[in-house]
Amino acid sequence: MQHNPRFLAFVNEVRQRVNEVDVHQVKRWMEQNRPFVLLDVREESEWAKGHLPSAQYLGRGILERDIETRYPELNTPLVLYCGGGFRSVLAADNLQQMGYRDVISMDGGYRGWVESNYPVEEDF
Repeated sequence: MQHNPRFLAFVNEVRQRVNEVDVHQVKRWMEQNRPFVLLDVREESEWAKGHLPSAQYLGRGILERDIETRYPELNTPLVLYCGGGFRSVLAADNLQQMGYRDVISMDGGYRGWVESNYPVEEDF
């Protein structure tokens, strides 16, 4: 997908305020049983087509509204992913502004995960 220049500039500005790791680091953390909540912030239709193992769905449309109910502890380690790593950067920034202290965006997103031939789950 080709993104618009202003969107990319905005994401790059926000990216400076957000911690990011690549898909390989997230995979290593999963293999090491590192404790973190993996949040899929894509659209529900994207989630239904496939998502990372152990991921929880909390789409961008409801993320800020529902995060506190699901994860009230501000020190909860959260790793967010979307399709490619753009929406998750924006979502991570919003959560940080809400007071969450351990938020990471997964660069590469779902596409990077799939391209690396890592396992996915599907809802039927």
